Amino acid sequence: MTDTVTMAGLDPATLADVLRVAGAPGFDRLNEQLRRTGGCSDPIHLRGATVTRDRVTGQVLHSYDTDHEPGGMLRVACGNRRASRCPACAWTYAGDTYHLIRAGLVGDPAKGTPHTIRDHPRVFATLTAPSFGPVHNRPGNRPCRCGTRHGEDAPELGTPLNPATYDYAGAVLWNNHASELWRYFTIYLRREIAKRAGLTQKDAREQSRVSFGKVAEYQKRGAVHFHAVIRFDGPEGPDDLPPAWATLDLLDGAIRAAADRVAVDVPPAGDQPARTLRWGTQLDVQPIGAFGHGEEITEAAVASYVAKYATKAAETTGTVDRRVGNKEALVLLGVPDHPRRLIEACMDLHPLYPERKLLAWAHMLGFRGHFSTKSRRYSTTLGALRQVRADYRAAQQREALGLPDPDDEEATTLTLAHWAYAGHGHTPGESWLAANIRRDIQHNREIAREALQDQLDTEEQAA
Repeated sequence: MTDTVTMAGLDPATLADVLRVAGAPGFDRLNEQLRRTGGCSDPIHLRGATVTRDRVTGQVLHSYDTDHEPGGMLRVACGNRRASRCPACAWTYAGDTYHLIRAGLVGDPAKGTPHTIRDHPRVFATLTAPSFGPVHNRPGNRPCRCGTRHGEDAPELGTPLNPATYDYAGAVLWNNHASELWRYFTIYLRREIAKRAGLTQKDAREQSRVSFGKVAEYQKRGAVHFHAVIRFDGPEGPDDLPPAWATLDLLDGAIRAAADRVAVDVPPAGDQPARTLRWGTQLDVQPIGAFGHGEEITEAAVASYVAKYATKAAETTGTVDRRVGNKEALVLLGVPDHPRRLIEACMDLHPLYPERKLLAWAHMLGFRGHFSTKSRRYSTTLGALRQVRADYRAAQQREALGLPDPDDEEATTLTLAHWAYAGHGHTPGESWLAANIRRDIQHNREIAREALQDQLDTEEQAA
C-alpha cells in the first residue's frame, strides 16, 4: 500500500483547490505533466512552441504549442538536488549518484568502466573536522560528558557542552576552507604514493592513477566531513590494471600520511588570531569488498551510502536551506541555538575575510564547495547520465509521433523551437497532487528494485 496523503488531513483552502484542479478542463493532461516531472515540488513553467519540418519539402511533420496546455504552460522538473527543496528531483539525483559511484566500483562498460575494476585496490575513506570544543554525544555504552545517556534522536546531540567557550569562528572557517583541505589532500596523496612505492612522482604518474568519488556530509555539530571512494588504476585509467606495487596497504598508508600533512593557513584579521586548519584525528579507511564476499563494507553499501548524503546539506543540522540576510531573520525562522550561532559567526567574520564570501554561505555554515565530486576518470558523469535519460525520452516521443531520428544520416527533419520562462511552482491543490504522484512513483520503484535484488540473490545462490 502506498504512502499516499489522504484528503482528510487537508486544510479547507487546499481541499478547495484540489477540487478545483480536479474539476478543471484539461485535468488529465495536467496529471500527465506532473507525472512526467516525477511529482516535482517546484516545477519550472515554460511557454513556447516547436515545429518540426521536412528540410526538403518544407512540410510540417509535427507542431506543438503550450497554448493548448492547462494554464497555457508546460511544466518541467526543477532539478534541485536538495531533498528539503524537492524530494522528487533529489530522488533522481540520488539515483544518478548511486549509479555513478557504483559504476566506479563494480564496473559498467556503458558508463566508462570495465567489470575488471572490481580487482583494483579501493577503499572507503572518511575525513573529518577537528574538535572545536566538547559536544554532547553517545560514546558507546558510556554516558556523555554531561552525565546523561542520550537517545539516538536527542536534540542536544552535537551541540556544545558550553556554547560560551565553543570555537564557532574556527568551526565556520574550517567549513569554509574544507574544499581546499581536500585539494591539498589529493596532492599529498599522490606524493605519498610515490614515496612509498620508491618512485619519483613522475614515474608514479606514468605507472598508476588515483581515482576518487566523494560526497560531503554535515555532522550533527555542523562540521563538514567527506566520504570518498579512492581507487588505484593503471596509468590509462579504469581500463588499465594497476601495477603490482599498488596495493591496499600502500594506499591505506598513503591516505593516512597525506591527511596528516595537510595544513591550510588562515591569516589573522581583526580580533581573530592566525589559524592553521587541519583534518581531524578521526580518519577512517576501510577496504571495499566485492558483494557477497563477506566484507563489512561492500560495493552496494558504499554506493547507497554516498547517494544518501548527496541530497542532504546543512539543513540536517537545523539550519535553513536558503540564504539568510540578517540575524533577525534567524529568530523569525526559528533556527535552533547551535546552528544560529554558527550562522551568526559567518556574518560576523564576513567583514574580516570578504574574499571568503562567508555571508553568502552563512546558511551552509560557511561551506562553499560542491557536495558531490569525482576525479575525471573515476566513472561516468552526472551530465552524461542525464543526457542518456533525455535521449531515451526523446526517442520515445519521436516513436510515438512517427518522426525519424535526427541523428540518422538519411533524416531530413529540422526542428525550430522557442521557449520563454513563465514562472515556477504549484497551487496548493497541484502541490498535493504532485506529492501523491511522487510517493506512488517512488513506491513502485522500490517494489521493482526489491524484486530485482531478490532475483539477483537467487541467481547468485544458484551459481
